[in-house]
Amino acid sequence: MDPSYGITGKLLIWFFAIVAIFYGTILMLYINFQQVMHISEQIVSKNYAITAYSKRMLENLLSMEENEKKYNLLKKDDYLQFFNAARKEFEDSLTKILSLQSQGQILSPNWQEVSEAYRQYISEEDDQKEKSKDGTSKTIWIQEKVINDWISKISDARLQNQAEVENATRELNRRAVQSIHNALIGLGISSVVGLLGVVFLAYSMIRPLKELMRGIRSISKARQSEPLKIHSKDEFGELASAFNEMADRLHQEEQLRSDFISMLSHEIRTPLTSIRESVNMIEEEVMGPINNRQRKFLEIAGSEIGRICDLLNHLMQASRLEPGALKLHHESVDTFSLVAGCVASLKPAAESKKVHVVSEISPETPDISGDPQYLQQVFLNLIGNAIKFSDPQTQIWVRAGSLDKRNRLTLSVIDNGPGILEEDQGKLFNKFYRGATVRQHSDGVGLGLSITKNIIEAHGGTIWVESQIGKGTTFSFTLPAAFPDGTSGRGKRQ
Repeated sequence: MDPSYGITGKLLIWFFAIVAIFYGTILMLYINFQQVMHISEQIVSKNYAITAYSKRMLENLLSMEENEKKYNLLKKDDYLQFFNAARKEFEDSLTKILSLQSQGQILSPNWQEVSEAYRQYISEEDDQKEKSKDGTSKTIWIQEKVINDWISKISDARLQNQAEVENATRELNRRAVQSIHNALIGLGISSVVGLLGVVFLAYSMIRPLKELMRGIRSISKARQSEPLKIHSKDEFGELASAFNEMADRLHQEEQLRSDFISMLSHEIRTPLTSIRESVNMIEEEVMGPINNRQRKFLEIAGSEIGRICDLLNHLMQASRLEPGALKLHHESVDTFSLVAGCVASLKPAAESKKVHVVSEISPETPDISGDPQYLQQVFLNLIGNAIKFSDPQTQIWVRAGSLDKRNRLTLSVIDNGPGILEEDQGKLFNKFYRGATVRQHSDGVGLGLSITKNIIEAHGGTIWVESQIGKGTTFSFTLPAAFPDGTSGRGKRQ
């Protein structure tokens, strides 16, 4: 079917196709019905009439023969009258049979022979009447041989007529069977065409809808989507085209926003650095002595300047760590040492929160392949978030799983924190997204998990979250192992 047709056009085409098959079947049934009616009419108007008249004619011939014999034996005029009455009825029946030929019916040649023989008999009777001296009517008896000959011809004609009735009956049965067969074929074709139409229309609708849903989910999760393939020029094709335009516009706006944030961060960072150095110089009494109250306010100003610098660093880092923009320096990274170093660097923050971080990464854990600087940032972000949202006197676990079929190692950071709402879990890795509960209890701009996701995906891994309110959260991710056999590459550590 031409993809340029709209949905309404496709529906109309399939509808008219089914209607055409339906009425075609009705037309074939009508033609067969007309033929059946014609055969039935012929049986009734010709064959049944011939059967009835021929039976009567045979009875009349036998009656004529019997009355002739009785008259010759008993010489009673009553038998002569019976003979003439039977002959008259025989003549009427023969006339009615011959009249069928004038109506377009085809008769057996035997009827023509009987008719000619009877006309010859009538002609002889008329000649005999003319030769009679007294002019009185005189009946000529039909010879027994002639009557037997007529009976034989009429019987043959009856047999032929009966054969025609049998053939017509078979034809009626054949037509009836053919009508049922054609009706079933028409019904089957209509059903198949209807089913194919439903399947085709469903496929032509479901496929673009699935692609559109995939694109919407991609934009919802990753803020970007591959252009949808346009397979048709119908309403779904127009919808896909509009979606591609929207996705392209969102990508352009996202790029503009990223470039703007990067530029703004860079421009603000320079004067902010000057301000921080000036505050440090004043605090260090380079410009002269200061009192304790001044020193206290300078310390507050320095701390706030540091927070602003950290925020600018995150913004600039988020701009650099776009998917596909990272320049990685791959090497074999000792998983045990990497995690141990990250846990040690975050130990002061954990102790201040009275949270205990437990590393269950053994020395035999396979090495991972990647950029150690970026991988360190992944663990620092995830463990740091776990510390931030964990309650005092709780534990955090860092665990390693087994290698999957793609030779990737699964790593997890597990906490006993308050958990994450289900509606927030699908948006955690979007840039600048922060849940309502997070915004109420902690600072930040919502870039840490987005940066983490970009780093992991740049390494060929994936990241996901599992969480229940009140039961904690687990962030799991995969990273490629450095060696296909799953070993560390240096043997067992001592």
